Amino acid sequence: MTESLLGVGIYTVPEASRLTGIPADSIRRWLWGYRSRSKRGTVSNREPLWVPQIPTIDNSRALGFRDLIEIQFVAHFKERGISLQSIRKTIGAATQLVEQTYPLSSIKFKTDGRRILADVLDEQERRAVFDLSTGQYLLSFIWDHLYEALEYSEYEDLLRWWPLGKSRRVLVDPQRNFGQPICPEGVPTFVLAGALGAEKAVESVAYWYKVEPDSVRDAEEYERALRAA
Repeated sequence: MTESLLGVGIYTVPEASRLTGIPADSIRRWLWGYRSRSKRGTVSNREPLWVPQIPTIDNSRALGFRDLIEIQFVAHFKERGISLQSIRKTIGAATQLVEQTYPLSSIKFKTDGRRILADVLDEQERRAVFDLSTGQYLLSFIWDHLYEALEYSEYEDLLRWWPLGKSRRVLVDPQRNFGQPICPEGVPTFVLAGALGAEKAVESVAYWYKVEPDSVRDAEEYERALRAA
């Protein structure tokens, strides 16, 4: 099992919530399903949106890197007023179209997702995504930022996430440090931020850990933003 998880990235639900800003309860509902009760008192089981990368072991739940990225797209749809039922349909249609288990964060969905949404969403929900008079996407900066922060291989495989943008020195790579945030030199951001908090001198911390000064600055900014979220 340990060998099979190498390169997947491992995140507890609280860790995933901290890194993405998505409430832990929402993450649990989306990835492991939930029970709902109707006004008549009927209880029904709601299936998860997809099967998480990491299996549940001894009631311990965790997310993989692709789960971590995909839930951010789900959250964005929710913010735009799209129902969970429509998101479920969108994921199902997108999975078949792009032939990937985690379709929302794929390059193909970025280019072909428009026709999927046009087919799946009802008229009210389409207004949250399209200008119905022109058919133009009403994608916010957040949506564009999600894609711009993702790095893909030449074969369109998702490689890593740059939470502050690719011009900054904080990355999340499932192949390194179990997917925890690091600087390009490989030092965890919380280590650099903690050292800077104690020392108060960027150049000294950079010298100790053999990293660029900008890695220290960006790590401190990133960790400060996570604490404030």
